[in-house]
Amino acid sequence: MTAIRHIVFDIGRVLIHYDPNIPFSRLIPDAAERQWFFDNVCTHDWNIEQDRGRSWEEAEALAIAAHPAHAENIRNFRRHWSAMVPHAYEDSVALMDRLIDAGHDVTMLTNFAADTFVEARRRFPFLHRPRGVTVSGEVRKIKPDREIYDHHVAAFGLDPAATLFIDDSRPNVDGAIAAGWQAVLFTGAAKLESDLRAAGIAV
Repeated sequence: MTAIRHIVFDIGRVLIHYDPNIPFSRLIPDAAERQWFFDNVCTHDWNIEQDRGRSWEEAEALAIAAHPAHAENIRNFRRHWSAMVPHAYEDSVALMDRLIDAGHDVTMLTNFAADTFVEARRRFPFLHRPRGVTVSGEVRKIKPDREIYDHHVAAFGLDPAATLFIDDSRPNVDGAIAAGWQAVLFTGAAKLESDLRAAGIAV
């Protein structure tokens, strides 16, 4: 395989924790009712459209029109977003820092709403350390679609075959591989360190 010259990190659940249940366990204490809300109202598919570039105002209007009885909690999804990302994964961040400090070319590629990413960068300064980032909500392209990987390659001058992508989602990993990248599934910092060494990257 081509030697790795570029390392690309996903962000959510790789560098920072994300879990909507954190605020909603207080807002909707009943577990079954809360799961129904996520399965039927503020669903994954509804939320991913904000990562694709849809505004929260439009997203809330559509969801409230379909589920008017849940209007307050629909608005609470954005209102309490900060509580959904309570902390960074310090071991993953330390690993990324070591890669950057050692001179490796590190960028980030993330499915993230544009406005919440601005908030995340204010809260987590290490997100400024890599050479750059592609944010799905800003470019209106999203993983695992091929075009966002091609966009990232063009934006940062990467050689796809010499690029290693790190993501916690199997479809996103498979999307990178289909775009000609090398990729590993993130399950924790210790496994990532092992994967990097297997790829010939000293950490």
